Formats: sequence, structure tokens, C-alpha cells
Amino acid sequence: MADLDERGLPTTIKDLEKDWAGRAARYLKAELKRADVTYEELASRLNAKGWEETKASIANKLSRGAFTATFFIATLAEIGCSTVRIEDI
Repeated sequence: MADLDERGLPTTIKDLEKDWAGRAARYLKAELKRADVTYEELASRLNAKGWEETKASIANKLSRGAFTATFFIATLAEIGCSTVRIEDI
């Protein structure tokens, strides 16, 4: 478990990174659900744009919270999300 400061925030860089990675993954999952897009459909859409993704690779990225900013942006673009408010992540 991460050490938290008086505001309930992680105190180490590693814990901060894990916290933000988890937030980003939860945000993407929520946006995919809101857009009614499955991991398989997302893989198909991304592959049509030159990415090499599978349902499993997307599931792994989102479960680990380990993906690039380009994957994050490309995913949001493919599901029609044009605005991201940091306070929503």
C-alpha cells in the first residue's frame, strides 16, 4: 500500500506514477463504455489507422495502466472524444 500524505495523496514518485496510470486507465475504460465500444472494436478501429493492436493487447494495457500518451490520445480520437478535462481523470 502506498504511503499517503495528509491530503490522501501518494508520497513517492513511483506511487504518484501508479496513481496517475490507474486514473488514466479508469478514464479510458469509462470513455469506452460511454461510447459503447468494445476492446475488439477499438482494436479494429486502431488497426485501420495503422496500429497493431488486439483485444488482448488493449485489455492488458488497460489492466496494467501501462500505455503511451499516443495510445491514450488515439483511443480517445477513435471513440469521438474531443475533450479531456484533467479534473475528470
